[in-house]
Amino acid sequence: MGRVNALAPTGPSGDSDALTAFRALRTPEGAELLAGLRDYDPAAELATATRLRRDHPAALVSAALGQARLRQRAVAKFGAEDAHRMFFTPHGVEQATRTSVASYRARRFAEAGVRSVADLCCGIGGDAVAFARAGIAVLAVDRDPLTAEVARANAAALGLDGLIEVRCADVADIDTGPYDAVFVDPARRGGRGRIFDPEAYSPPLSWATGAAVKAPRAALKIAPGVPHEAIDPRAEAEWISDGGEVKEAVLWFGEGFTAGAFRATVLPSGATLSAPAALPAPPVGPVGRYLYEPDGAVIRAHLVAEIVERCRGRLIDPMIAYITSDELYESPFTAGYEITDRLPFHVKRLKALLREREVGVLTVKKRGSAVEPEELRRKMKLHGPNAATVFLTRVADVPTMLVGRPVTGPEAGHR
Repeated sequence: MGRVNALAPTGPSGDSDALTAFRALRTPEGAELLAGLRDYDPAAELATATRLRRDHPAALVSAALGQARLRQRAVAKFGAEDAHRMFFTPHGVEQATRTSVASYRARRFAEAGVRSVADLCCGIGGDAVAFARAGIAVLAVDRDPLTAEVARANAAALGLDGLIEVRCADVADIDTGPYDAVFVDPARRGGRGRIFDPEAYSPPLSWATGAAVKAPRAALKIAPGVPHEAIDPRAEAEWISDGGEVKEAVLWFGEGFTAGAFRATVLPSGATLSAPAALPAPPVGPVGRYLYEPDGAVIRAHLVAEIVERCRGRLIDPMIAYITSDELYESPFTAGYEITDRLPFHVKRLKALLREREVGVLTVKKRGSAVEPEELRRKMKLHGPNAATVFLTRVADVPTMLVGRPVTGPEAGHR
């Protein structure tokens, strides 16, 4: 979750004010205020604030309303039960790992025999919570005093303070020798937004890798768009998607992990695809009866060739990650579609076809096309009881439209 000062005020006085406001939320009066705001409507915030300030200090009401908003945002990552017991900072909510992904990582550590971990750059403690729930003792470290205090409060709020020790310190000063594993989650956002250069992370990826190779086992959380050439060959690189959306990449080091391997994992099923880092280029050929869209984690891990081999298929274009075959192939790593029509890119022809098929619901997907899906959908003026999917892509480097219907994957049940 990164070594980031999570509140807007900066400098000694700003840090002190933020800590004071946070500590007020943990008093009986603050806890009572937060409990009453669990289901409040942000649209009615002015009226709510006016009412609460009749009986409570204005600063405390402001802090409670801010925390209530953060808790509502955090439900998507932590679930309602945990989110409404935990405490957050704006950066903490934004950068926190969702529980499903953190729990998966914790299970991999536990299965590798890890019983204690130094969680460096722990942020608000979401990963520390997942480790503790997997039975792993945690030293959670963050250099920002407010963030460390929030992490400590979360460990207590969830009844895990017996397994989680929180320390406010610079991670470079921590002796990780006594721990079975190291976990590092560098900050990947700065004042101007996302940071794409791994050496601009805080701490840099090179520092995190150095800490990892000194430990018996380690995991480094990095951005899924990391250049493959930046990945240390001693690491097992894993890309994780959840609900079809790629969430992160993790570099695993040490005993129990396969150096040089690339892995794609899809949640919630937990299905994993793994192969050596270098795979031969897959064959390219004509569009068959079925089209397969690989999960984003498979694409990021450069494992499309593995899927092509498994389904005995081919790519429709050497630069496009759409796979085709003449036989139906079911896999947790792909969504499958039966192709009914292949057209050169032509808006009027597509519109006529959809009118003829009485298509009222159209899903537009694209790879290798500059056309905006929403713009195309508006031009179709859809009407009718049927649904279809159109792929805007290239086949043998020619702009092409493929029309079909889902037969496998999450969309298949809704056709």
